[in-house]
Amino acid sequence: MDRQDAPKALISVWNKEGIAELAGALVKAGYEIVSSSNTAKYLRDVGFDVTEVLDLTGFPAILGGRVKTLHPKIMGGILARRGNQDDEAARVEYDIPLIDIVVCGLYPFEETARGNPTKEELIEKIDIGGVSLIRAAAKNYADVAVIADHADYKTVMDALGGDGVTESLRKDLAIKAFRLTASYDATICEALADALGAPERDETEKVIPLRMVQALRYGENPYQRAALYMPTLSDPVFEQHSGKALSYNNLLDLDTLLKGQAIFKGSNVCVIVKHTTPCGIAEAPDTLSAYARALESDPVSAFGGIVGFTGRVDKALAQKLAEHFYEIVAAPEFDLEAVEFLQAKKPNLRLLTVTGYYTPREQVTANRAGFLIQGETLPPPPVQSEGHWEGEPRPDLWGDLLFAWRAASLAKSNAVVLAKDFATVGIGGGFTNRVDAVRYAIEQAGDRARGAVLASDAFFPFPDSVELADQAGVAAIIQPGGSLKDADVARRAVELGLSMFVGGSRTFRH
Repeated sequence: MDRQDAPKALISVWNKEGIAELAGALVKAGYEIVSSSNTAKYLRDVGFDVTEVLDLTGFPAILGGRVKTLHPKIMGGILARRGNQDDEAARVEYDIPLIDIVVCGLYPFEETARGNPTKEELIEKIDIGGVSLIRAAAKNYADVAVIADHADYKTVMDALGGDGVTESLRKDLAIKAFRLTASYDATICEALADALGAPERDETEKVIPLRMVQALRYGENPYQRAALYMPTLSDPVFEQHSGKALSYNNLLDLDTLLKGQAIFKGSNVCVIVKHTTPCGIAEAPDTLSAYARALESDPVSAFGGIVGFTGRVDKALAQKLAEHFYEIVAAPEFDLEAVEFLQAKKPNLRLLTVTGYYTPREQVTANRAGFLIQGETLPPPPVQSEGHWEGEPRPDLWGDLLFAWRAASLAKSNAVVLAKDFATVGIGGGFTNRVDAVRYAIEQAGDRARGAVLASDAFFPFPDSVELADQAGVAAIIQPGGSLKDADVARRAVELGLSMFVGGSRTFRH
């Protein structure tokens, strides 16, 4: 076959990894290699005969390389529909050669955005021509194969050495190409919004670039598919050292635990989570004491849960943890002795070093009504000067009240927490009415309710919850207020001699 009549493959890539092997397979299959600037030089340097883009277009790269392949002789060669008489007539009239394969790798915008670039550096890494080539080839998948990910090189090389690049393969490559360019543009949108200081607003269209971190065995139940994704410009916030692979349910629980570690950051706290809600939280001078007091809150529910710390896990703590069955232990730091002990004693136990506190800008929940999107920030804690006391003020209990409020913000609504000396003694979460949440928390606390404080994640609609708290010997209450019957609730608290702080944000978790 004369080289002029050979099918053409256009190669334009930033990352040259594996491109020489692919070019070799293309040449062996009878393709003429067309390329531009740096890619052409690279291929020539490794021994390939390359036709430059400018030899086809008669137009050099301009604007410092910003415009190289955006030309009718390139785009027309990709988009021309084989067998279409009008397309064929235009192609012949303007001497446009057909291009049958497009291999294109985009400028490394994501890598640049991660490196604290200047605004100008970021903008220069926005690929224009490459995205256009990929989209054109993907649009014309019926006649053209597009290879936009070097992970697909081997698949195409195998096809070239076998039955050829089939329509089925071209379809798969086209869909992947559109997915890649969509993610690329979404990443640009997110990074530029930060770089240009674009204000946050409720957009009518949302773009959220996500990349799979790991596939999961299944979802909440074996019939459901699942995987863990992260935004393209963010890194995983934990490192797993040992144990079984993480499950979907593990990661649901881990969300609550990581939120708890963030809310209690700066304090030495242990959080025990079961089925996405805390069953024990405690603060103490050392991690061992914090764990013992958190476990004491509800040792039955803790079975099979996950445990997190804001401090370091040492061997003494590891030995105590090994006495119970947990799915995960997560902390910002582990002593080597603790890791080795737990790996030997509990080989299935997942040990996670928490490397950061990722907080998504938005929480996205998909359900049968559609996608719900809301801002995702840690709840602002109550401030004494911004609320008011009903009954006798108890500033001496403010530390416990604030601790209990933070704990309640982690529990499922309706949520009520009893706490004493910076440890939960009763948690009522996930109830359909608040008085049952209060009743359950008091029942769980038993005698420990006397002298404890009570926190509610939302207002009391009636005085009945206050009456139950008084009967149990609760010393003080913190709640956000906002009920139509706030005055009745406050009046009853004063009548009972029960101190109640009203103020702060509601912290529903459905």
